[in-house]
Amino acid sequence: PDAAAYHRLMAPLVAEATWLYADLLGPLRLPRHLGAAVHFGWRAFRSARRLAESWFVGEPARALMAGLGAHSVLPLEAVPTAAVALVLGIAGHAVGWPVVRGGSQRIADALASYFDALGGTIRTETRVDAIEQLPPARAILCDVTPRQLIRIAGRHLPGSYLRRLGRYRYGPGVFKLDWALDAPIPWKAPACARAGTLHLGGTLAEIAASEAAVWRGEHPERPFVLLAQPSLFDPTRAPEGKQTAWAYCHVPNGSTVDMTDRIEGQIERFAPGFRDCILARSHFSPADFERYNANYIGGDINGGVQDLAQFFTRPVARLVPYTTPNPALYLCSASTPPGGGVHGLGGYFAARAALWRSFGRRASRVVSFSEWHPARPSPRPSPPGEGDPSDPLSRGRGPG
Repeated sequence: PDAAAYHRLMAPLVAEATWLYADLLGPLRLPRHLGAAVHFGWRAFRSARRLAESWFVGEPARALMAGLGAHSVLPLEAVPTAAVALVLGIAGHAVGWPVVRGGSQRIADALASYFDALGGTIRTETRVDAIEQLPPARAILCDVTPRQLIRIAGRHLPGSYLRRLGRYRYGPGVFKLDWALDAPIPWKAPACARAGTLHLGGTLAEIAASEAAVWRGEHPERPFVLLAQPSLFDPTRAPEGKQTAWAYCHVPNGSTVDMTDRIEGQIERFAPGFRDCILARSHFSPADFERYNANYIGGDINGGVQDLAQFFTRPVARLVPYTTPNPALYLCSASTPPGGGVHGLGGYFAARAALWRSFGRRASRVVSFSEWHPARPSPRPSPPGEGDPSDPLSRGRGPG
């Protein structure tokens, strides 16, 4: 029964992915594609736990939805978590969950190269503590969270706006491990060896308990673990005959607890002998993340809580959230809609806002979701446990 239910849940949404993402991934606005919005809304406006329990009777399908919803870094009983689960699931079918050949640094390199070709200048190794350090400009786009904006540009913003920024909330952090491995991870389930990304949490109840514990300020003994094994698909990620992998779990904001044993124990649970494959490891604590990127306050990689109260109104409730009361200052970080993720859309919409407000120019067009993958038709969703292993959803995740 869950196979048919999964198809009823996902197939209409995957078919409408182009229109859904055009409406969902950006600032709050009236949907331009009402039919797609209605199909999505009545499924999504609930918690991930409620979505899983109302649509499915078996544990595998429920756990699949729980793992997707846990990317929200919220308790699975929170209302926006179903929307997060569905958005990620739709993407898995429509375009897959890709990795960058050669490493994600190549995305930054490509963007920097293009910017340089346009005549831009990039200055690194320079900390900006005050807006006065920057050269005069008609528009300054700040890729920071509200806390840094207050510190850097507070003198140039009204007190009422600063007080609203000061109420912005940050969420749990993450503890991450990277491994050099002597062999592929020895998963008990063969399908896991064909997955780029895996959700390791067991059942819906286990995943929900882990995420709830983090929000109570606790460190779960069996954390929900998100694991990637990109070298299975990109041989440039490891020497010949070797593998690499990384994983993280959620922890309370600013946690100082070393989660290495708990993360590796959870992997060992689903892949006995994993520890025997480890050649070397490194770890990133919440403090390490914040040193690496000052936007990761307390290890919060989403740039702030993404709950219902702070989903579209990040950083504050404002008609154009990328603007500030200062006509030359803009915010373009993950602390603006649509929030955290590898999509760059906060910067995209902030740039459009700056073009109009500071330069009196409208952007010529909006890039549509279909143009991101123009040659990739949306496949029919395969229910949990069925379908071609080469399907994007199967490639993106493994069972459990």
